[in-house]
Amino acid sequence: MAKSTAAFRCTECGWQAAKWVGRCGECQAWGTVEETAVPRLVRAGIRAAGYGGAGLGSAGSGPRLGGGPVSTAAMPIGQVDAAHASARPTGLDELDRVLGGGLVPGAVLLLAGEPGVGKSTLLLEAGALVAASGPVLYITGEESAAQVRLRADRIGAVHENLYLAAETDLDAIIAHVSAVQPRLLIIDSVQTIAAGEVDGVPGGVTQVREVAAALTAVAKDKAVSTILVGHVTKDGSVAGPRTLEHLVDVVLHFEGDRHSRLRMVRAVKNRYGPTDEVGCFDLGEYGLIGLADPSGLFLSRHREPVPGTCVTVTLEGRRPLLAEVQALVGHSVLEVPRRVTSGLDASRIGMVLAVLQRRADVKVGKSDVYAATVGGVRLTEPSVDLAVALAIASSVANLSIPQGVIVVGEVGLAGEVRNVAGVPRRMAEAERMGFRQAIVPVGSGSNSGSAMEVTEVEDVRDALKAAFR
Repeated sequence: MAKSTAAFRCTECGWQAAKWVGRCGECQAWGTVEETAVPRLVRAGIRAAGYGGAGLGSAGSGPRLGGGPVSTAAMPIGQVDAAHASARPTGLDELDRVLGGGLVPGAVLLLAGEPGVGKSTLLLEAGALVAASGPVLYITGEESAAQVRLRADRIGAVHENLYLAAETDLDAIIAHVSAVQPRLLIIDSVQTIAAGEVDGVPGGVTQVREVAAALTAVAKDKAVSTILVGHVTKDGSVAGPRTLEHLVDVVLHFEGDRHSRLRMVRAVKNRYGPTDEVGCFDLGEYGLIGLADPSGLFLSRHREPVPGTCVTVTLEGRRPLLAEVQALVGHSVLEVPRRVTSGLDASRIGMVLAVLQRRADVKVGKSDVYAATVGGVRLTEPSVDLAVALAIASSVANLSIPQGVIVVGEVGLAGEVRNVAGVPRRMAEAERMGFRQAIVPVGSGSNSGSAMEVTEVEDVRDALKAAFR
C-alpha cells in the first residue's frame, strides 16, 4: 500500500529527518531544513525471488514493480562511441590545462570567484576564441549588453559568432539556445536567473537549484558546453545549495588578490580531467594573459642577500612554483607580542615558532613576528614549513641565507624535517631558474645528472647549520 509521510529535508545537502530541526545534522547549516512529502511504500510479506519465497508481483505479495520505456538500449561498454565526449580546446592554454584539454560537449562547468576577480573577463575572452569554430551564446544577467560590449572592445573579444543577450528569465534563455544553436553557452551569473513557475527570489536556494537543473538538462540534450558563473560567500565557498556543485560536471575556482595582478584557476571537481592542475593568468588593462612560466613573479630581486628571506618551491597542482618567504622579527613593547601573516597559514606559523623556540633554542617568545610571501601568492602546503623556519631564524640572528639556495621540507613538532612529495620535480624547476643548492629532508634523493648541491637534513638544527654554514 502506497502512503505519503511528512518528512523534512535539507535544501543544501539533501539530509532528511523525521521532524523539523533548526540546524542540518549533515552540513550544519541553519534554517535550511524544510518540510516535504516523501512517498513511501509499505509492503508486508514481500519476499524476493531466490530467497525461499514467491517472486515480486505474485498474488498477495504487494504491488507489482514494473518498468517504463528506455531512451537508448544498453550495450557493452566497449561498443560505446567515446568520440562525442572528446575535449575541444578553448584557445586559452592555461584554462585548457585545468580542464584537461578543453571543453567537453554537453559538459556543465561552474566557475566561482570573488567579485571583481575577473570571471566575466576570462569567459568573454574564452567565448571569443571558441567563436572562431562555432556560435557562442553569452547570457548576461548582471550587466546590460552595452556594458559587456564595452569590455569586449577593451580586451579585443569581439567576434561575429559571439552572440550576446541580457536575460534573467529561464524560458527566454532556453528560447535563445534553440534559436542560436550555440557550441558554448555562458551564463553570467546563475544567481540572477529566475524560473517563472518556481517560488522564491532569484539567487535563492530553490531558484538556483531549479535553474541549474534545467540548464543542465538542456546542455545534455543538445550537447552544448555550458559555463555557469557562481557567486561565493564571505568564507570563499560557492553560494547557493550544495546540490549545485553535485549537478555540474566541473567546478572551477578563480582566485586572486585584489592588490595583485596574478590570477589562478583551480579545479575543485572535474569529471573529465585532473583536479590537481592550476592555470595562471596576468590580469592587465587589456584582459587576461596566460602565464606559462609564473615562477619569477614570486621572487624579489636583491643585489645582496637579505636576512629574513628564504626561497622555497611549492607545488600548485602538478606545477612547481618558486616562491620567496620573508620574515621580520623584532622586540615587542606589548604584553602579548604580535603574530602577523600574509599569504601564509597563521596556525602553521605558530607551530613553527613553537618548534624553533623549544627544539632549536631560537628565542622568539617575546618578539613581534611578521611573515609574508612575495607577489601575493598564498602558500598553504606543509612543504614551506622549513623555509618559514629558516627565514624566521635568519631574521632573529641577522644572518642571511646565501643566494642560490632553495629550502623544502615539512617540520614536525619533534623538530624533525619530514619528506614531502615531488622533491625531484621541485629541484628540477629550481635548477632551471638558476639555483645551485638545495636543503631537503633525508631520503629525498637528488636528480640523476643534476648539477645542484643537495644537503639532506634530519631536523631543524641540521637545517640551520646547513643554511648558515
